[in-house]
Amino acid sequence: MIEDMVLLSGLGQTVLWQVFVVFLRVGAMLSLLPAFGEQSVPMRVKLGLAIAFTAIVAPAAPVPELPSSAVSSLGLLISETLTGAFLGLMLRLFVMALQVAGSIAAQSTSLSQIFGGAGMDPLPAMGHILVIGGLALATLMGLHVQIAQFIIHSYDMIPLGQVIPSDMMTRSGVAEISRSFALGFTLAAPFVIASLIYNVTLGVINKAMPQLMVAFVGAPAITAGGLIILMLAAPLMLSLWVDALGRFLMDPFGAPG
Repeated sequence: MIEDMVLLSGLGQTVLWQVFVVFLRVGAMLSLLPAFGEQSVPMRVKLGLAIAFTAIVAPAAPVPELPSSAVSSLGLLISETLTGAFLGLMLRLFVMALQVAGSIAAQSTSLSQIFGGAGMDPLPAMGHILVIGGLALATLMGLHVQIAQFIIHSYDMIPLGQVIPSDMMTRSGVAEISRSFALGFTLAAPFVIASLIYNVTLGVINKAMPQLMVAFVGAPAITAGGLIILMLAAPLMLSLWVDALGRFLMDPFGAPG
């Protein structure tokens, strides 16, 4: 009986230590994840989500050895927290791509000052629409399942207790930042093209009829045109963004831009 209690006690310590180590990576990552880590999500909800993801990931995660000293425990705590924060930041860049696209689109169509500070982030109305729409679409497409798979797969990419190599962090970080801005500019391309056509046309009309106040005539046109383009292009923009996010989650360090 005593031997069984000792065995059970040792097993309990191992399980609790494994859950704690997994929670370090999951908690740091969850604070930056799209949809789950937004500033508008209450802290208690984030804590509950972190516990839920930990319960999902822990059975598939490697079992760490019990620490032999405080130094090893501290090293494991720092390495797992940094790994989770880095991976979460890589995913947060996809939300920034939507924010960049919305800001460029609003600036191109003279809508950048409408409701500019209505939310947590100082974004124009177009930016809020794209961010909320993208996060809602990604969640409906099974973002929670993809995130759980991504966290489990992260232990193959970055083993438990190992610090991310500096060359891997630099290469992946620069590539993902470049891809994020490229994706933002690509999504906003219809608005930039429409703005270019509008300004060229306005210049031609101004040359032909200098006495006409073309700015007052053209301002309603570019505003209405921007809203119409948003209505027509938003479904395609958000589908491209969700596809890019899915490709990254499947192959974070090798997916093409």
